[in-house]
Amino acid sequence: MLMMIFACDLNGVIGKNGDLPWRQSTDLQFFKKTTLGKTVIMGRKTWESLPFPLPGRRNIVISRSNRDDVDVMSVQETRELAKTEDVFIIGGGEIYSVFIEDSSVIYRTVINSEVEDGDTFAPEINTEEFELSSEQIVKAGVKDDFDMTFQKWTRK
Repeated sequence: MLMMIFACDLNGVIGKNGDLPWRQSTDLQFFKKTTLGKTVIMGRKTWESLPFPLPGRRNIVISRSNRDDVDVMSVQETRELAKTEDVFIIGGGEIYSVFIEDSSVIYRTVINSEVEDGDTFAPEINTEEFELSSEQIVKAGVKDDFDMTFQKWTRK
């Protein structure tokens, strides 16, 4: 099954200047718990923004070029892999856009903020295709910049 997971601000911003525009420890813990033991697939820019491969997960980069530092797959190979195992698309914006139509589940954390000059955006969730199956509002913890809402969207 192909799934997506991302955090965005109230306007859909997911990135600014190649980085997350907030510090949300609670969301990072949710991301880790949700993706641990699974395959995570990302674009080259997302891979290069990470300090190290995400531990406890198979890391794959969507690329047309081979790399020595990580497994590489094409878009079609990713779609085939998702038929046999759980796969999480973890960014960035272009990769989310490519796979939104293939996704069965979307985990979206809405960060209660509005980022100025954001340059990377989450895909729109079409409410005719997806339904909100769960939602939890969480107050900012001591290591969070903002309150947040955890949402799970399931394809109808």
